[in-house]
Amino acid sequence: MTAVLEAVEAAPKPIVRPSTVPRRPSNVYRRLRAPLAILPWLFPAVTLVLTLLDTGVSGRDIALYAFYFAFDIVLPGTLVYRALRGSRGNVPEDLGLGAATGLLLMLGSWALSAALDKFVLLPWWPALIVVPFLAVPRLHRYWRVSRPRPLPLRWSWIVAAGLVLLVLSEYPGWMTTPLPPAGGVIYQDLYYHLALVHEMMRPMPFEVPQLSGTPLHYHYLSDADIATASMITKIDPAIVLLRLWVVPVAGTAVFVAATLVRSLSGKWWAGALGGTAAILGLPLLLGTAYTPLGGSPVNALSPSQVYVLPLQALMVVFTVDVLRGRPLRWAWVLIFPLALACAGAKSSALPPFLAGLLAATVVVLIGYRRRLLSVLTLLALTVAGVGIGFRLFAGGGAGTLGFQPLSVLYWMAPYRDTIGHEDVIDGSRFLPYGVETTGTMGRLFIAGLLVWWFLMQAPRMLGVFGIVTGTTKREPATWLLAGMAAAGAGAMFLLWHPSASQVYFYAGALPFGTVAVAWMMADLARGWRAVLAGALAGGTWALLAPQMYAPRMDRVVNWIFVLAEPLIRTAIIAIGLGLIGLILHRMVTGRTPWKAIMPALLAAVLTAGLVGGAKRQIEDIDSAAAAVPSGPQDPGKLVLSGEMVAAQWLDQNAGRDDIVATNVHCIPIDWTQSCDSRAFWVAGLTGRRTVIESWGYTDEAVAQDGVNGERYFKQPAPDLMRYILNQRVFAHGQPEDVAEFQRLYKVKWLFADDRAAGGRSANLSEVATLRFSSGPVSIYELP
Repeated sequence: MTAVLEAVEAAPKPIVRPSTVPRRPSNVYRRLRAPLAILPWLFPAVTLVLTLLDTGVSGRDIALYAFYFAFDIVLPGTLVYRALRGSRGNVPEDLGLGAATGLLLMLGSWALSAALDKFVLLPWWPALIVVPFLAVPRLHRYWRVSRPRPLPLRWSWIVAAGLVLLVLSEYPGWMTTPLPPAGGVIYQDLYYHLALVHEMMRPMPFEVPQLSGTPLHYHYLSDADIATASMITKIDPAIVLLRLWVVPVAGTAVFVAATLVRSLSGKWWAGALGGTAAILGLPLLLGTAYTPLGGSPVNALSPSQVYVLPLQALMVVFTVDVLRGRPLRWAWVLIFPLALACAGAKSSALPPFLAGLLAATVVVLIGYRRRLLSVLTLLALTVAGVGIGFRLFAGGGAGTLGFQPLSVLYWMAPYRDTIGHEDVIDGSRFLPYGVETTGTMGRLFIAGLLVWWFLMQAPRMLGVFGIVTGTTKREPATWLLAGMAAAGAGAMFLLWHPSASQVYFYAGALPFGTVAVAWMMADLARGWRAVLAGALAGGTWALLAPQMYAPRMDRVVNWIFVLAEPLIRTAIIAIGLGLIGLILHRMVTGRTPWKAIMPALLAAVLTAGLVGGAKRQIEDIDSAAAAVPSGPQDPGKLVLSGEMVAAQWLDQNAGRDDIVATNVHCIPIDWTQSCDSRAFWVAGLTGRRTVIESWGYTDEAVAQDGVNGERYFKQPAPDLMRYILNQRVFAHGQPEDVAEFQRLYKVKWLFADDRAAGGRSANLSEVATLRFSSGPVSIYELP
């Protein structure tokens, strides 16, 4: 859709001239302008289709999802955005903002359908928006770009290259993640989300799929979006989740981020580079043997993190307009729903945003009081969205978040392998044990590790200096972005969570730190030459930097060498190239371009993050291709093809609200000593609520982290009597147990796996009807 509409926009228009001199025919460039406008977008489209086909997705499913996203998300969203906010003057930015708006609109349609249990109406929802825009003459103008201001073709090439990088970044995961019922290892969180996707296909109120009857409190709106796509297209939810969904949603975030940077800086090249780097860039790698904590914000293993990106970016676009005194007009109606959607998509997304908005509000109060009422209104609507969202969605262990400065160091190998080797991540101390008991040299090492992290995160964290440099220091929007980056990093280093979920505070804020870096670069640049030189230098070094490999890692001195060498090596080369450039420029022009150093450095940092990420993706593709023939890496997490076939049979034959009981609870499935209760695949693949499957992510289990020296996922079942009765039914198959089971939990199906600990009793065939067998699984239907 982007390509076609951009081509229409770029097509030559008839021009009436008063001159009597006959006009020459259009030149070759004008004749080729429309095809050239389409050409950049063909590369990510073809790359996406080929990689999906190569990893098991049918052409039919690709076409269906593309049609759904274009005509059910992008089209109505673009029409509504233009009606509320006006056109940006070009097709790509309109469609990017429209796609983010369309995600919000579709979320509203899902919520209404789930509340009324009228999912049959979902496919007709877009028509309720599109038809009025067709029928009402006054709305016809929103079908086209008003006051066209086309972006240069170079903008399209840069963003399209970023989208190719996005596809390639997901390809290794697709290669190593099988599509059911192929059998293999799928990351447990994806099974968990797949179960939630099926839960979102049932009416409110929602329950924990792995523990029927338990109210669900979790930021599940990304799962609702996947469920909506599956219900409308009739594509298997597993295919949508594991393949089709992530690239369009993350790609939307790229377009919105690029729009945000161009809106702030007024320069198209800053928008293209900064927007792409914001969503797809990595921290500086420079050949280091250890990647700094806080990588790409696009993480396919966390659908909630991916889904919040375009929604939060749209929220920041509106906020920047308010901070700059631009009227939102009718777009005010989107602010509260956006805040609520962000809170329900990822509970860690809006706290850093609120911190940045409070900082910007102080600046407005001091120097821009005419805008204060609008800013306070925006703040109030956002706080209301966060407050209501916390009551509706907060769960999944969110209540266990605590205050323990530097607890996140445990998840950094340089600390954990040395000073922190005796740490226990239970949050019981004010400081981690290693930090509290180490000596002076240890504290210096920790301080150096924090400085190293900041330097490696330069593509994100340098944005905080926007509040003291150039003209950006006077902009409230700078304080918003810098405040988001600082608050996200601060929350990561100050808070504690048993599974390191405090990292998501930074993951949600880091794109906007990159936006601030790109804006600062454009503000300081006096021309494009210095920026181009810096970008070429940074990208080239990211490609050529020699890869280091870690030596023995239990000594601080070894880690100092591993962490410092890439930085020292890069600094020497950068200083050398900078001096050569200054000397040559002085010889040619007689002037020393000191003011060009900072924008060149920022361009080098941004490009190094992008190119380093592309290099890493190529390496990951090679590694994934080498790993696929050798089979799964963790046999304990293996789900057999026969087990997946049985689960799919139950999905196709059970009623939507039928309750399933299973003897599968743990990883590995035949556990003998310690149960890791994060299996999740029975509820995920059958699509049905279970009496009790795996309980590792329940609030009760997470709250028990550290009890008896065990992690939260190895704690006993939160409802012990339910678990004991469940196990008695499968182990003994006594009629009285089965009758009590049915009376208490309304069980309809038994999913018995011979590989599970405790096995399957032969008596089950006497109390239930065997309906299906596949591999080690037998499925019984209770009378």
